[in-house]
Amino acid sequence: MMKLAVVGKDVSASESPAIHAFILGTLGKKCAYEKVSIAPSQFSAHAEKLFGEFDGFNVTIPFKGQIVPYLKELRGDARVFGSVNTVLSKERTGYNTDGFGFLLMLQNAGIETAGKRALVLGAGGAGRSCIKKLTENGAEVFAYERDEERLQTCYRELGGFSPLTEVPVAPFDLIVNCTGVGMHDTVGKTPLVNFSDGSIAPVGEQLLSLAGAAADLIYVPAESEFLRVARLCGKKTVSGGSMLFYQAYYADCIFLGRKADAGEAKTLYERYTKEKQ
Repeated sequence: MMKLAVVGKDVSASESPAIHAFILGTLGKKCAYEKVSIAPSQFSAHAEKLFGEFDGFNVTIPFKGQIVPYLKELRGDARVFGSVNTVLSKERTGYNTDGFGFLLMLQNAGIETAGKRALVLGAGGAGRSCIKKLTENGAEVFAYERDEERLQTCYRELGGFSPLTEVPVAPFDLIVNCTGVGMHDTVGKTPLVNFSDGSIAPVGEQLLSLAGAAADLIYVPAESEFLRVARLCGKKTVSGGSMLFYQAYYADCIFLGRKADAGEAKTLYERYTKEKQ
């Protein structure tokens, strides 16, 4: 039996144990999956213990960068982002499956990226993952970030996209909310953007009515205000619940040392959501 965990500031409400237990169990591997909440000020005192207590572990906010100094090697997207969400303890190797989960979320929702215009709201950790995967898969990417320094850092490190300090009211095939606005204490709100006329207003019908589809990385609530507005505009929408599952699937494939398969991931997600109902 594998011993795994999710590690973050407060993972008490995390769905990760249920998701990973389902995926690994279906793939024929039993696991004990724990929730490990650590105060940020105490992370350095607890980090080393994780490698001895668990065969592998997943890392979430705010430790995706803080775990890096304790690792011997970063692989794949983790090297680009300097951010890790999956760790193999014995090898002390770190991976980042967020981008793969995001791309599969779009693909399995029938949202194409090649040759499309995509607007990404937010250039933090989640935004960087989305920007990278969209550009790698042929999209023309525009990214807006209120923090101009963060935006320029992202552009220097990733390139391949158009950085925006204002968001024009213009047609995009896809708009992705990576800001986190709409969850926790901002439930019911949408990301704020600077429109081309210089005013600041919520992302609403004016912009979303011109879009082809809208995606939000938020999964609690299941439909964010951003997606609700997009739906009322008649647009295809997809929430972050499937991304959470798919990035977990890719992580479990790493734990098991097996090749990931998009079709298998979709089938597992459909089974999981059906059993939850």
